[in-house]
Amino acid sequence: MGKCHGLHTARKLRGHQQDQKRHDKQYKKVHLGTFLKANPSGGASHAKGIVLKKVGVELIKNGKKITAFVPNDGCLNFIEENNEVLVAGFRRKGHAVGDIPGVRFKVVKVASFSLLALYKGREERPRS
Repeated sequence: MGKCHGLHTARKLRGHQQDQKRHDKQYKKVHLGTFLKANPSGGASHAKGIVLKKVGVELIKNGKKITAFVPNDGCLNFIEENNEVLVAGFRRKGHAVGDIPGVRFKVVKVASFSLLALYKGREERPRS
């Protein structure tokens, strides 16, 4: 069975197209608004948070607790508990990456210093 043809089939074709759209995963993610409700950062690309026990971060804007990945070897040493960090998405549109299950965010800045600059030795973080 193929498509309807003819002069009086516009409504049928339009209805079928809407049905197909409603079954599309990306379309539903964008148009239903459930993605924004489920996303801890509320649709923003970055979010500020307070560090809890090295890998946990509590977001400032809504108090949600998330797990964040700290990139580069030894960068975990630059982070102390109760530091303010900037968290970004971890690629793959909200899915976990590689062999790290459930981790969907990465740390970008620590106490207003770039983590990459601290790692490469361009900046010194004042110890308090």
